[in-house]
Amino acid sequence: MTENSDSALALRAARLYYDEGKTQDEIGEILSITRWKAGRLLALARESGLVSITIANDAASPAAAPSSGIIPTARSRAHGVVDSASLRAFVTALPGVDAIGLEGRAARIATRSVKNESKREALDTIIRLIDLTTLEGADTPGKVRSLVQKAVVPDPADPTAPRVAAVCVYPDMVEHAVAALGDRAGDGLTGIGVASVATAFPSGRSILEVKLADTRYAVSKGATEIDMVIDRGAFLAGDLDLVFREIAAVRRACERPDGTHAHLKVILETGELRTYDNIKRASWLAILAGADFIKTSTGKVQPAATLPTTVLMLEVVRDWFALTGERIGVKPAGGIRQSKDAIRYLVAVSEIAGDEWLHPYLFRFGASSLLNDVLLQRQRMTSGHYSGADYVTID
Repeated sequence: MTENSDSALALRAARLYYDEGKTQDEIGEILSITRWKAGRLLALARESGLVSITIANDAASPAAAPSSGIIPTARSRAHGVVDSASLRAFVTALPGVDAIGLEGRAARIATRSVKNESKREALDTIIRLIDLTTLEGADTPGKVRSLVQKAVVPDPADPTAPRVAAVCVYPDMVEHAVAALGDRAGDGLTGIGVASVATAFPSGRSILEVKLADTRYAVSKGATEIDMVIDRGAFLAGDLDLVFREIAAVRRACERPDGTHAHLKVILETGELRTYDNIKRASWLAILAGADFIKTSTGKVQPAATLPTTVLMLEVVRDWFALTGERIGVKPAGGIRQSKDAIRYLVAVSEIAGDEWLHPYLFRFGASSLLNDVLLQRQRMTSGHYSGADYVTID
């Protein structure tokens, strides 16, 4: 057997993954292979018996995440963030936010108008970007099936209405959403995605092992996206290491045996972060740790999404793209209920990040009631009058 044989590479990949906590991206860099190949080697290591995986009762087992410091990601390493000191130095060196300037820019965006000939296109774009959501303690499989039906056919009276990007549910409801979607399930573009809140949503108050189990369960049941919440208490207390470690660990838990991964949306809960500087720092930290999206809110805390906060997060992903050439998504969630408000967010995306972000892979609305208002506005543009509230279903 040569060093470059698949078996040898699989063993090396497994040691990097299980013993050193490397991600598939990092394994790919170390072994000079693609991340897809790294995933296939890990699967080969498991299937061939090169490694044996058991559930350990001892939290101090070698595969357990460290309780201090950070394991750098490929992104963080590329920017010199390799340990606690460099993480803190990077985050604290970020320029402060001009709050007056930020709010003034958001106010100017809010005055932009969309002409009638463009409004219909804007309304359809909003629908395509919606994560249709039900996150209540009283959720049932039947309610989830109804939500999926509305996601697939938002307006039964108008077949031209586009479908939404995804449905968003609790982890134990994922399998019901996947079953209801059937062959219409997809990644938000080729089909409707299934997003699942995990990591002790909405508070984030649980141990990491529980958060990772929550994530792995949702992914195993077919979730294509994971919306995780950060530990805001840890962030506000200055424990940046813990926040980074948990995001990076959840990102690894999103990986599938075939080398793909469920997209990770990191919820900052901006209403609890108190300052724009904190929101900016948390956004950069989340991206360095592995976020595919940064998301404003759980929708359970007020204030939730605001236009100034979203403008700030759009500036962060714009600057990240200018620095690295990599696009990160943004998801405002909570409190966006009317079409006129959602259109302002579209204008912000276009003016700050660029039209490339007006795409389900890069921008989403987390909403439950927004879709109804959009449908009523579309109906008015078609018929010339408003319908009553009973024109649309109540979720």
